[in-house]
Amino acid sequence: MMDGYGSMMGWGWMWLFWALLVIGVVLLVVLTIRLVRGGTSGPSGDPQRYSHSPESLTARQILDQRYARGEIDTDEYTARLRTLDEGR
Repeated sequence: MMDGYGSMMGWGWMWLFWALLVIGVVLLVVLTIRLVRGGTSGPSGDPQRYSHSPESLTARQILDQRYARGEIDTDEYTARLRTLDEGR
């Protein structure tokens, strides 16, 4: 016979099962929210995605980025750079 301990051990495992189930549901909700919001918290994906927002960049940084991407040529870059330096 079990002397009454069998039913108590069953309840102990049941609490562990429910605790793990709740933790799993919470993790699933958090992951779903991250996917819906569009990404992860770190720069593991697209490097452009985690760069500075356009609002926080200076005009010089934007100009440098455009030149680096090849959107503007050297002549236009130097002309715009000169214009920016005159504005100081």
